[in-house]
Amino acid sequence: MFVCLCNGITDTQIKHAVASGDTNLLAVRQRLGVADQCGKCASMAHMIIQQQLAVQGLDLSPEQALTDNFYEVA
Repeated sequence: MFVCLCNGITDTQIKHAVASGDTNLLAVRQRLGVADQCGKCASMAHMIIQQQLAVQGLDLSPEQALTDNFYEVA
């Protein structure tokens, strides 16, 4: 499923980025470019990242999850 229409990024690509060690939206955005245009996909991308972390047994605490800054300029 496409998550970021601006850059054509899928949920599978986001899951692979998490499997490669990206643990937050900023890291995934730097790798893939997700949420760097209009930003409408940021919440969905964040949810997919959190779900994939849980699948991998790396579920972050709410405090760690809140360190994601969706709109920080890289």
